[in-house]
Amino acid sequence: MRQDIKQKITSRLKVIEGQVCGLQKMVDQEKYCVDIITQISAVEKSLSSVGNLMLENHLVTHVIHQIKHEKGDQAVTEILKIYKLAQRK
Repeated sequence: MRQDIKQKITSRLKVIEGQVCGLQKMVDQEKYCVDIITQISAVEKSLSSVGNLMLENHLVTHVIHQIKHEKGDQAVTEILKIYKLAQRK
């Protein structure tokens, strides 16, 4: 894993951890439903951001490695797998 991407992911996951803890407190305190839903949306966007970073890492490391080592078919298979996962969102 590229270290710059790993650092970004680690940082964002810590933020997400705080967001989820905040969500739990909001539920415990029976806060306004729309406020909780808004926070849930923020967590979802944060997780999506982490997913995008993981995708970037995979493409610039593993897929490029496969292409350089004449494993183009394997690279295409992985790209298609990622594409199909993205379609399920």
